[in-house]
This record gives sequence, C-alpha cells and structure tokens, in this order.
Amino acid sequence: MLKWTPQPGNLALYVGRTRAQSRNVIVVAEACAGRMVVEAIGRRGSKVRLTVGRDSLRQPQPDLFA
Repeated sequence: MLKWTPQPGNLALYVGRTRAQSRNVIVVAEACAGRMVVEAIGRRGSKVRLTVGRDSLRQPQPDLFA
C-alpha cells in the first residue's frame, strides 16, 4: 500500500494525541525535517496556522463532502 504524501492545498485530517485534538486542516506548505504547515479553525473561530509532523496527517475519507 502506498503511503499518502500531503501536498500544499490538500485537505487532510490531523490526528492529535487525543481524539478531541483531531481536526480537518488544509496543508499550506512543507516545512523542514518532515513537518508541514497547516491551517485550521481555532477554538475562537479564527484561522490558525500550526506546524505538525507529516506522520500526524491522514488522508480524509473519500465521502467526506459527498
């Protein structure tokens, strides 16, 4: 099975340490050392940018917006 590699502009699922930290994000750019810059909706409803490890990003299910 091929491993999914997120590209800038892709929608991804960020899997945090707990289930409550999982959220849908948009990949903005690739940083160094296997990390990605992503954009998500913060707790107060504004956009936030985070740097997360590439291994924490999963491909969303195909029927996410169907």
